[in-house]
Amino acid sequence: MYKLYFKRPLDILLAILVLILTSPFFLITWALLTLQNAGKPFFYQERPGWKQQPFKIIKFKTMNDKKDAQGNLLPDVQRLTAFGKYVRKLSLDELPQLINVLKGDMSLIGPRPLLFKYIPLYSVEQNRRHELRPGITGWAQVNGRNSISWTRKFELDVFYVDNCSFMLDFRIFWLTILKIIKREGINQSEARPMQPFNGSN
Repeated sequence: MYKLYFKRPLDILLAILVLILTSPFFLITWALLTLQNAGKPFFYQERPGWKQQPFKIIKFKTMNDKKDAQGNLLPDVQRLTAFGKYVRKLSLDELPQLINVLKGDMSLIGPRPLLFKYIPLYSVEQNRRHELRPGITGWAQVNGRNSISWTRKFELDVFYVDNCSFMLDFRIFWLTILKIIKREGINQSEARPMQPFNGSN
């Protein structure tokens, strides 16, 4: 009942509420990144969503587009701007995904949307993470994120798919807020970068 009838309306209500409450931070970040990134404050990337349907995830653009002599983008750590590092530390880069939630591309809580290139590497069980809308935060994010293996992340994602409920969503939402306040384990960092997924043994 919750997954079918109540989760989506609750997403819309909470996304509007969070956008209103965070609007000063959103507008200041938007203005500063517009100036810093030559009028391009947002980063868009195609990701697989519910039932692997493609959508464009929206984030604040925290890296510049500098390239090497061969025309290839420099490594992420070299392109991350000083203000972008601050935006990531406070998890402000995730705020535009509330627009994805309102559009119906995402949920507030669910398996994180990854990259299309990973889909052929999933097992049948791991691919079940696409049975729900992807989320801004999820069960894997509040249980270790970059400190756990990909296999464990996908186990947690599938557990969420099978056990999605109001109480579990409330727990994840609350744990996410605590981790943001403590600046703990929500965003990737130089110390614990997200490694590419190369398939499970």
